[in-house]
Amino acid sequence: MSLMVMKVYSAEFRADAVALYLSDPKNTFEGVSKDLGVSRETLRNWVRVERARKGRGAAVSGSPRAAQAVDVPSDDVLKEENKQLRARIRELETEREILRRAAKYFAGETNW
Repeated sequence: MSLMVMKVYSAEFRADAVALYLSDPKNTFEGVSKDLGVSRETLRNWVRVERARKGRGAAVSGSPRAAQAVDVPSDDVLKEENKQLRARIRELETEREILRRAAKYFAGETNW
């Protein structure tokens, strides 16, 4: 009787494996699991857990992407995010300009 050894995979490896599987609708559990050297069922369980965690349901039937939903933010959310990003861009441009001027100033003072 042989002992079965359980492999322990890091959370990063599991997340990358799930992301790889979900990245392309043509991917299959079988194909991705062979590429990564994990069992098909292990990968399937990781995907199920991730979908349940994100609220997409744990059902994995016929099509591997049947349970995958596309989250589209509302226009108000996008407008607010856009407004915040534009403000951040202005702030960063101002900081860059200050640093550029300081570099010119200090470069002019040095007599190497």
